[in-house]
Amino acid sequence: MKKTAVVILNYNGRKFLNDFLPGVIEKSVKDADVWVADNCSTDDSVDLLKNKFPNVSLILNKANTGYAGGYNEALNTIRPKAYKYYILLNSDIEVSDGWVKPLEGLMQANDDVAACQPKILSFYENAKFEYAGASGGFIDKYGYPFCRGRLFQSLETDRGQYDDEREVFWASGACMMIRSDVFHDHDGFDADFFAHMEEIDLCWRMKNSAYRIMVCPSSTVFHVGGGTLPKKSSRKTYLNFRNNFSLLYKNLPQDELLKVFILRLFLDGVAGIKFLFQAGFSDTYAVIKAHFYFYRNLGKLKQKRKKLKQRHLSMIYRGNIVFEHYILRKRRFDELKDDSLSPHSGRLNAVEDGMQ
Repeated sequence: MKKTAVVILNYNGRKFLNDFLPGVIEKSVKDADVWVADNCSTDDSVDLLKNKFPNVSLILNKANTGYAGGYNEALNTIRPKAYKYYILLNSDIEVSDGWVKPLEGLMQANDDVAACQPKILSFYENAKFEYAGASGGFIDKYGYPFCRGRLFQSLETDRGQYDDEREVFWASGACMMIRSDVFHDHDGFDADFFAHMEEIDLCWRMKNSAYRIMVCPSSTVFHVGGGTLPKKSSRKTYLNFRNNFSLLYKNLPQDELLKVFILRLFLDGVAGIKFLFQAGFSDTYAVIKAHFYFYRNLGKLKQKRKKLKQRHLSMIYRGNIVFEHYILRKRRFDELKDDSLSPHSGRLNAVEDGMQ
């Protein structure tokens, strides 16, 4: 049996399956089994899979519980097959020849690596990095994610400048290889996230268990992006702000928690005003709604926090990426100067913080 299962979670993605699944099968079949988990689609995705792709293993989830819950259900279904690795792959991705082997090789050579991602380029502009992952994900101390090759909406042209295999903070959920035992040992994704930033939360939790996350640019895929929710969507804004607050509260060390949240209240207020002038009230309301979700669910989040080990970690940018990008006009990852982004900066501070 193969060591790796490529698992595509589908929701109303008939067009993407029809366009991209043949290439995934052709370019993966020697190295991995291909599975599709359908998240209760209301289009004819399932009929397409049964009729056009009868050799693909199909999972029918019982309900649409988003990316997080959907993958949890699917991977728990696959678990008895005892694959060593899962590759979580969006349906709107075109893979390249031999894309699985470099990822598998990195994991086999590094027992302390829990997850890795390939280099993710834009399907429409192959020379540019794609928003969702680029060449490895990072986060600043205030919870703002960014990537090698992408700072907010600024996407760099790929000139090979980020082709080194190295440690990062998070691997993209658009295409992520993860150890199956580590995924299940950490109870998978937090299903309350539904979608957006659940992979950052899981990577943070795995890093708190002394695992590393890596990027493997010798493997390349091409991502359409915005397949489930359009990039400009108040629903997307709501989920991003809501889930960002949740992952910070769950995972930040105790001595950083209060000061980070005080500044985030101010920065989210600024973001809400900016949205009001740029996109109307819907995105501003999404930010307000996200905050009220956090306050209503604070008791539940406290219980989650108590179960985790919060530590001071490497690969967290100690600057303020918002200030540096929008005020200092930094547009490229290589313009960020901080030892905390160095893969040699020390993986883990062994001193655990109080879990309050």
